Amino acid sequence: MNSYAEAALDGIYVIRTTMTAGLADAPGIVRTYKNLKYVERDFRTIKIDDLDVRPIRHYKAGRVEAHLFICMLAAYLTWHLREAFAPLTFTDQDIPEPADPVAPAQRSPQARNKDAVKQTPDNLPLYRYRDLLSHLSTLDRQIINFSGQKIEKLTLPTPVQARAFGLLGSPVPIRIT
Repeated sequence: MNSYAEAALDGIYVIRTTMTAGLADAPGIVRTYKNLKYVERDFRTIKIDDLDVRPIRHYKAGRVEAHLFICMLAAYLTWHLREAFAPLTFTDQDIPEPADPVAPAQRSPQARNKDAVKQTPDNLPLYRYRDLLSHLSTLDRQIINFSGQKIEKLTLPTPVQARAFGLLGSPVPIRIT
């Protein structure tokens, strides 16, 4: 492309694709492109943010496949947890569909309210996803051996922890089995 053609495209959003018009129209292609951010977020989840999978060098095909399977399974589980815990986080659950796919994304009124109030409708504090996981990790189960006697101990769940288990459709475990 010569400099005149490049100058003519300054400030214009250009996406080149092999998708045919039968698969998606121009706005559909832009939406598909913008949705790549979720793929990038999931890759970041696997490698850095939530799972912190370090580089592992496998040389046997079966081990490579097993490692990839475990990483994808963990990413899938994380995706489901993010969805389930959305009411306790600042996640926008009602993202409005823009009329123009090139227009900047807008937060829903519900998400703006979450940001302003910083509480759920039932007056629980809102968390970032990672901070919620840190809070959940304080729920602790222990077996204490004292003079040959076993004592099972579970810390009392906070209201947020109880709500998180409720969102998963599971009661807070009260016994170690």
